[in-house]
Amino acid sequence: MKLIWKILFFILILILIVISIFGFIGYSTYSQALKEEPLFTRVENITSKENFVKFSDLSTDYRNAVIAVEDHRFYDHGPIDFIAVFRAIYINISNWELKEGGSTITQQVAKNVILSQDETLSRKLGEAFAAYDLEKHYSKNEILELYVNTSYFGEGYYGIYDASMGYYNKEPRDLTLDEASMLAGVPNAPSVYAPTVNPDLAKKRQTHVLNKMVEYGYISQEQANSIK
Repeated sequence: MKLIWKILFFILILILIVISIFGFIGYSTYSQALKEEPLFTRVENITSKENFVKFSDLSTDYRNAVIAVEDHRFYDHGPIDFIAVFRAIYINISNWELKEGGSTITQQVAKNVILSQDETLSRKLGEAFAAYDLEKHYSKNEILELYVNTSYFGEGYYGIYDASMGYYNKEPRDLTLDEASMLAGVPNAPSVYAPTVNPDLAKKRQTHVLNKMVEYGYISQEQANSIK
């Protein structure tokens, strides 16, 4: 029995050491990014742009579509959605491949605004610290603004204003459900889902967005079917 307790104690110490190392790497990565340019300066550089789109100027359908497909519990969890993380781990292990990610919208803003697109462990760990800092200083609506204004939509369009004008020649507030659900699905993989690149895959992705909107109560099945 004593041997079992010793083994458990050793495992606990090992886990704490690993967590400490990861924490140090993540904090160092985030701190280095802030030394290059402070958080408030980075955000101000984005919000001060001429075509920055405020939350109130986004169509309701577009806001709902983004939340439904990217982070349906966005307003209910903190910077990190641990339920989504554990679900993604379970699904990925079950399928022996990386099929799902557990990043929240806040984490994606951290990647777009503060860190980089590099798929490295240090960047991913730093992303957690950046996400906590973002939610400490900005509201959920402000974070959603940052997300849609920094996402890439293909065809050289960065931000929802350029994408909306470029693809549909209309401002984001005027997007229909059809257009909103199409654009909401693009940032996941712009080189694949941009409407001008592969219309069939773009439509398939849009169908996924519409299904999520139905699942989380934003639209009816009839509304989704009329677009599909």
